[in-house]
Amino acid sequence: MRWRVAAALVGVLSMPTVLRADFEDIKKSGELRVLVVDGAPVFISLASSGEPGLEREILDGFARMHGLHVRLVEVGAWKDLIPFLLEGKGDLVGGGVGDLPARRRQIDFSHEVFPTRDVVVTRRPTPAITTLEQLRTVKVGTIRGTGLADRVAEVKIPKANVDDQVPSTGFGEALKTGRVTALIDGVEDALLLQRADPEVEMGMFLGPTHSLGFGVRKDCPALRDALSEYVSNVRKSPTWNRLVVKYFGTAAADVLKRARGE
Repeated sequence: MRWRVAAALVGVLSMPTVLRADFEDIKKSGELRVLVVDGAPVFISLASSGEPGLEREILDGFARMHGLHVRLVEVGAWKDLIPFLLEGKGDLVGGGVGDLPARRRQIDFSHEVFPTRDVVVTRRPTPAITTLEQLRTVKVGTIRGTGLADRVAEVKIPKANVDDQVPSTGFGEALKTGRVTALIDGVEDALLLQRADPEVEMGMFLGPTHSLGFGVRKDCPALRDALSEYVSNVRKSPTWNRLVVKYFGTAAADVLKRARGE
């Protein structure tokens, strides 16, 4: 999913870098700069029209509470998100960012914004895959050089059965055309595939659960704590269920519970 970037919404990276000490400096500036990569509009959209995204709605509420304006700063590639944050080109990173140990060594994360876990996806008439033995006998699609490809390797899919050239925006088409029989995808993306195509099915979950959250520099504990408190309160409120249904469909809450093993 790609959206044309609206210049009115997106900060220009050539603007002067301002390394803010912590949340008090941010509040004095009146602006919360959010570093985001185009391509995850369900969380934060860079489009000038349509829905803003689940995370953007949460950030807008947080900003209103503290008298701030949210400014999105587009980053060209995922690999640049954390370096740009550490350089002070933004105050936090968002847009479906995984809270992973390698990232934790460099930055801190807020309370979990959204739970995630890898899941095996198929499309009827192919039945849902529920065992590794089944998975290893079919053509499995993934994207080379990603965590999803690492998961394919971890579960020992025969190389002859792996198509690692599936485009990130072409998962649904790969299933529909029969290019692959199954995909390993994050549950948040699988929910979107299923919402767009009711024939898509989710089977077994793979690997551990982890979280998507807002990343901040380690020298900004006050911002981290304020974000965590706000997100935690949202997660306990009816707002959370409303946002999940709005962006991921009515089945999403049950699927996320299964992903968590609840």
